Amino acid sequence: MNTRDLVLAALFAAIIVALGLVPKIELGFFPVPITAQSLGVMLAGVILGGKRAAIAVLIVLLLVLIGLPVLAGGRGGLAVFAGPTAGFLLGWLPAAYLTGLASESLVDPATSDMKQLMSFFLASVLGCILVLYGCGIVYLSIAAKMGFVAAFKSSMIFIPVDVVKAFIAALAGRAVLAGYPLLPRSKA
Repeated sequence: MNTRDLVLAALFAAIIVALGLVPKIELGFFPVPITAQSLGVMLAGVILGGKRAAIAVLIVLLLVLIGLPVLAGGRGGLAVFAGPTAGFLLGWLPAAYLTGLASESLVDPATSDMKQLMSFFLASVLGCILVLYGCGIVYLSIAAKMGFVAAFKSSMIFIPVDVVKAFIAALAGRAVLAGYPLLPRSKA
């Protein structure tokens, strides 16, 4: 890991934190709010690749852990990791990493713009929707004592918003790839 990688990871950690300034949307009937920060996790994955995206998210999680109010709604501290949203929060790490790995594998700079866009979108959906929901739903079902099926059904309300976020991340990933490519190529 070189200095450039660390600077990029820190930059995307700052972007994730800045997206926490967008007010969260509480649903009232469900303990998990809608936030813009998962968009930052997707952006880190599609633009930086797996390793650097995971470091960016790790920086944010460490800031939360030491008590800085960097999450949506000004939350931070150990209590966040004990609440029902902790699975989604901790799921950011594998989600960012796997979104980045999928982007590195699926996106080929030599293909058409549309194919690149769809590859970025697929990487965002695989990493930051499927993986993130998997982590979040399992933990939520245990922490909120609501059962897996109920947690799964309740979480489906977030899908439309997260699909829009995945499309925004795909557009950003494609734009950065065209102008200033940062995404490393997969060795596979």
